[in-house]
Amino acid sequence: MITLSDLILELNKAFEENALNFDLVKSLMTNYNSNREEWEQYAMFSSDSYTRNLVHEGNGKFNLVVLCWEKNQGSRIHSHAKSHCFMKVLEGKIHEERYDWPPKEQKSASECGQNELVCKTSSIFNRNDLIYICDEIGLHKVGNPSDTEQTVTLHLYYPPFQECDCFDQKTGQKTTAKMTYWSKFGKRT
Repeated sequence: MITLSDLILELNKAFEENALNFDLVKSLMTNYNSNREEWEQYAMFSSDSYTRNLVHEGNGKFNLVVLCWEKNQGSRIHSHAKSHCFMKVLEGKIHEERYDWPPKEQKSASECGQNELVCKTSSIFNRNDLIYICDEIGLHKVGNPSDTEQTVTLHLYYPPFQECDCFDQKTGQKTTAKMTYWSKFGKRT
């Protein structure tokens, strides 16, 4: 097992090349065993929404982000802007639902925004589980399923992105959301 500092060091080495070594990154993320003392300085919560807390910018090649989820908080259905997303559960449980992309072409104007997104998989992940998603796999939404406990997850995004597409589950209607940080490097923004 490796520490969070070791993980960051090894990820920086792994991303010295401009291509993703998927197996290496997956192995590094898998081998990091959650240790609250190492990540708690980045774990900042809000009662209004889940938070995105930047841990490391990876020389512009990747972002390492701690997401904090209060009880029953969750994301909207979203894409990853052609990035790879590795998500590690640090504390609590995370619920993930995956969806196919809505059809690119509408048959008529009356059908525009009338493509309900149907959940194709629904899974619960526990502490130290690793999840991977990219746009080729599809869309997803994630959230804390607990009524009593907080959840913390560690996300690696390669390459980093500043916005993503979000989708209305009932209509398939797409909107663009800007990626913002609640904190950077352990300090509130």
